Amino acid sequence: MSRWLLEPKTGIFLGNPSARVRDELWKQAVMKIKDSGSAMQIWTDNNPQGFSYRQIGVKERSFVEVEGVSLIQRIQKAAATDIVDRNNENSDTETD
Repeated sequence: MSRWLLEPKTGIFLGNPSARVRDELWKQAVMKIKDSGSAMQIWTDNNPQGFSYRQIGVKERSFVEVEGVSLIQRIQKAAATDIVDRNNENSDTETD
């Protein structure tokens, strides 16, 4: 990942890759996630909030949609392990 992104903090990557590179990085992240791992990808997008996101794995916090607005929700107990992909019309990534 360090080829396309900066790593300002361990496990946190920052950059502005093309949609194609972003989707390939996501595919790699999904393949590397273990039972206790997680990944979140956030990028600028042409929508009212100015960003889109997707996440997978065990989460302490999760995006939720409230009246079309994305908010962060703290997850207290049993962690969700679903893949979330909001407004990602440019992605070919499967969310099985």
